[in-house]
Amino acid sequence: MISLKNFKKILSAFLLILTLAFVEIATNSQMAIADTATSPTPAAEIFSVHCAGCHINGSNIIRRGKNLKQKALKKYGMDSIANISNLVTNGKGIMPAYKDRLSEQQIIDVSAYVLSQAETDWK
Repeated sequence: MISLKNFKKILSAFLLILTLAFVEIATNSQMAIADTATSPTPAAEIFSVHCAGCHINGSNIIRRGKNLKQKALKKYGMDSIANISNLVTNGKGIMPAYKDRLSEQQIIDVSAYVLSQAETDWK
């Protein structure tokens, strides 16, 4: 049987370990929140890696009129997530298809990103 003195020592050690674990969790959570606030969104990263080569800041280095600005998106019927997603998925003309490179969710995310950036004129 454990004596009262040993029980208190064990309990104290357990509480110390538990306290240290909570401090570690709280510290890591705060760092994760800070990292999220300063790092780009996954959609922005996807755009940067896969799209910005031709569409830097919403422009188009291949065909000037076919840019990602709000006016052009509306003109060509690309002013919805569904339509942009379809274009990104299947490609069209010289625009390649990304269905084999990006997941369906990544395509939806980057399509929403394009629309949100167009609304702020890519600023």
